[in-house]
Amino acid sequence: MNADPIVYLNGQFVKASEATVPVLDRGFIFGDGVYDVVPVYGRKMFRAQDHMARLARSLAKIRIANPYSTEKWIEIVDHLIDSSDQDDQLVYIQVTRGVAPRLHAFPKDATPTVLVMTNPLPKPTAQARSQGVACVTLPDERWLHCDIKSVSLLGNVLAAQHAAEHNAAETIMFRDGLLTEASASNVWVVKNGTVTGPSKDHRVLEGIRYGLLEQLCKTGGIPFQMRDIAQSEVFDADEVLLTSAAKEVLPVTSIDGKPVGAGEPGPIYAALYALYQSAKTA
Repeated sequence: MNADPIVYLNGQFVKASEATVPVLDRGFIFGDGVYDVVPVYGRKMFRAQDHMARLARSLAKIRIANPYSTEKWIEIVDHLIDSSDQDDQLVYIQVTRGVAPRLHAFPKDATPTVLVMTNPLPKPTAQARSQGVACVTLPDERWLHCDIKSVSLLGNVLAAQHAAEHNAAETIMFRDGLLTEASASNVWVVKNGTVTGPSKDHRVLEGIRYGLLEQLCKTGGIPFQMRDIAQSEVFDADEVLLTSAAKEVLPVTSIDGKPVGAGEPGPIYAALYALYQSAKTA
């Protein structure tokens, strides 16, 4: 990997070591901004239109005008992809409200700060795929607009640190006795052959894999539904799966030290992982 990769910042492609943002940027001061993360396979963005649509939704929800058209965003990302020496990458896009005096209310004339960068795509190990991963749990204490992909991620950071301190891959969270998501993943429950995900609402970030997993289940003839999922259902599941841009789909084989199902990756995971790989090259 290039030790000093090229990034895009406010209209210019510059070396990462030379890219700077003023201290009064509202993303730094308030976490006032949104982001998105796009996987790249074989130098091609995966489900680019879906990611651009989610970025636009997040921007609209916090009332930042989208600085670029979808075509312009893709042009910027493609340039960065070409500048990298990696075929598989993870693109990070961030837009903040911009630089302004430190006042909580929106400034009237700030120009959004735009950052785009790309890194090698981290991938689960062969062991994680063959043996599954361990997770731990916590109450979900984040704010109540988790549907916005906000750069304000302190709740997620603390949950991820909890997992790290317990040698776990993820922390699965519950609010009022219902499954929401993990610190950096969506969570799926498999029972009697049916894949179930939490309802899409303000409690959960709608990962791009929400729509993708539904499509893969349809292709594979696997029953799929979205509804509220009680905490007890997670512990009683035959399989539990994580999905994210980097994890793709990954099996959970223990939660809080207790085995999930048979304690090994199950047949629904195997089917969805194979279908996922096919979708990447479609």
